[in-house]
Amino acid sequence: MPTLLISDLHLSPERPAVTQAFLGFLKDQAQQANALYILGDLFEAWVGDDDPAPLSREIITALKALTDNGTELYLMQGNRDFLIDKRFARETGCTLLSDHHVAELEGHKILLLHGDTLCISDVQYQKFRRKARHPLFRWCLNHLPLSTRQNIAKNWRAKSMNANANKPDNIMDVTASEVERQMEKYQVNTMIHGHTHRPNRHQHKQGERLVLGDWHHHGWYISITENVTPELISFPIKN
Repeated sequence: MPTLLISDLHLSPERPAVTQAFLGFLKDQAQQANALYILGDLFEAWVGDDDPAPLSREIITALKALTDNGTELYLMQGNRDFLIDKRFARETGCTLLSDHHVAELEGHKILLLHGDTLCISDVQYQKFRRKARHPLFRWCLNHLPLSTRQNIAKNWRAKSMNANANKPDNIMDVTASEVERQMEKYQVNTMIHGHTHRPNRHQHKQGERLVLGDWHHHGWYISITENVTPELISFPIKN
């Protein structure tokens, strides 16, 4: 059975077709897999593990059904859902991964990451990321009232959309030298990430980098089986 990897679903109540596509993916492809890795931005916004929103609970229930069925589940925080924490892991049965995780998948040694740390030309975002990921900042956010966190998330989403609309494409993509530095640091010849929403395969000095796409008009996943080159696969999402 394969190991599957996905990223950047950006689940939200405003996009029910993507939610239904994901629930179908869990029941079909994921239930037939050894493991499922979610490499960040599963949700468009995550304001805390105590959020009782219907979509949050629906996804938690579906992920718990997957792990109860025997599929191992691993999750990495993205730039949209970096407040996912231990309660979510406990309720879904998933294992939370660090920002840079080296995994042995079906005989392949692979560096997994969300991808935002590779976009070092986006100085404004990297400055925000360092602040947002600081343990004290996270603690303060988590102890704000839920309604306050929801308003903060809305403001961040609006500011992010405005800022990204005015940034050149090259700033929002990965920096090749940082990719090569990380592959050399972790001694791997394969890297998989999302974040940039530019699904593709890239060749670097150390090896290959596979980029997962975001789920919008198509769903994207990578399938890895023993002794077979990882496959980047897409399928249409019907409204």
